[in-house]
Amino acid sequence: MHTPHQSPNGPDWFLALAVSVLVSLGVAPLRSAGGAEPARPNILLIVADDLGWGDVGWHGGFSRTPRMDALVRGGVELDAHYVQPVCTPTRTALMSGRYPGRFGPHALIPSNLRAMPIGTCTMASALQSVGYFTAMAGKWHLGALPEWGPLAYGFEKAYGTLTGAADPWTHKYRKGSFEDTWHRNGVRLDEEGNATELVAAEAVHFIEEKREPWFVYVPFHAVHTPVDAPEPYKKLYDGVVFDSDPERQDSRLRLAAMVSQLDAKVGQLEDALIRTGQRGNTLMVFTSDNGGVESLKNAYVGQVGHSPLNSENHPLRGEKATLYEGGTRVCAFANWPGKLNPAKVTGPMHAVDWFPTVAALAGYVPDGGLKWDGLNQWPLISGAVSGDGERSIYIAAKHGQSLRQGEWKLIRTGRVLELFRITEDPFEERECSAQHPEIVTRMLRMLDAELARDNPVLPVDLAGHHP
Repeated sequence: MHTPHQSPNGPDWFLALAVSVLVSLGVAPLRSAGGAEPARPNILLIVADDLGWGDVGWHGGFSRTPRMDALVRGGVELDAHYVQPVCTPTRTALMSGRYPGRFGPHALIPSNLRAMPIGTCTMASALQSVGYFTAMAGKWHLGALPEWGPLAYGFEKAYGTLTGAADPWTHKYRKGSFEDTWHRNGVRLDEEGNATELVAAEAVHFIEEKREPWFVYVPFHAVHTPVDAPEPYKKLYDGVVFDSDPERQDSRLRLAAMVSQLDAKVGQLEDALIRTGQRGNTLMVFTSDNGGVESLKNAYVGQVGHSPLNSENHPLRGEKATLYEGGTRVCAFANWPGKLNPAKVTGPMHAVDWFPTVAALAGYVPDGGLKWDGLNQWPLISGAVSGDGERSIYIAAKHGQSLRQGEWKLIRTGRVLELFRITEDPFEERECSAQHPEIVTRMLRMLDAELARDNPVLPVDLAGHHP
């Protein structure tokens, strides 16, 4: 369902919708009377890492997020935005428009292996092919060797880490061969500074280049462990008591400060758009890669402490690495002044949908070989259609799978089956498989059909590489 504060209207909105519908049908967009193609939007795709449902202000959480709260109020809150339960798989889905299991079992886990074959058409390479400048700043986590980095998948410029996390101060990963992958354009780089600040500053530079149209991908390391932020963000919570235990208090304080820092950096990116006169032609998209981790130890190289009281996913059930809503339904929104009216979209969508959606807006017409699992969701996001909830969402993980279809959600973990009427029981409190065996049978058939399309075999050329 799409619940607007006002109805979409105006010629610009209609033109964007018309272009997206034509492209989704394989029809080239119409040219304007002057012969030029309609202006294509800049795309700013921001991904938070391990951000919990209850970490943010617009969900009534404990962190202060005024800039993102304002973007949600002025944009489209994506209330049923699904992702994979862990990081590499979600990033694979975003970049390819395909469920990660299609590429092999290594793409279903956090891994430093190459997630997708070289030559895979990605969001970046597709946009680059139609004239977009493409750049990313932040965490890649789709292959930790330089030859598997962003420049091999359609990005003209890239900065950050190739691995799955980075200490905010040392920029290091875990001990081992991938401890140091901080880079610019695939070349190792050593520099001082806080990782979140550095990533945001690099993204601002890309925006300031004004090489329109552009696609800038900003997958922040925040708020993945190691959890810490500069002192000014901690001072925002002076006097706030999160827990009576000193270690848990310090842990939650660091997380709240890091969320507020992330919020400030999202605001800094928007400010750069405004300052350079590009805000009106830029679609901002924000999502987390999975749900939050409620308690964990720090295994990365640096001096940051453990996090015994970390993220909050309440009232959703579960957390990162689970197939419950707390692991796979995440904080997300889209904002584009003048094109998207304030609304809350409750119809389900998945990370795989962003590639087809952005492609339609950019005028990229795919050939028949991409095998997208995603759909162009611009009609849903823009309010041209209401979400009826019938969209099937398939999520595979190393330990099981889930399928949301219509009002139902089925989870299979080993031999254990759980069925929830998710539209009436969004917090997954009432398992009801015994009461609806016919629904279980039907959804198992659908789930097995999706699973059969996944590749169960590790690509031959990855054998011998350490994940």
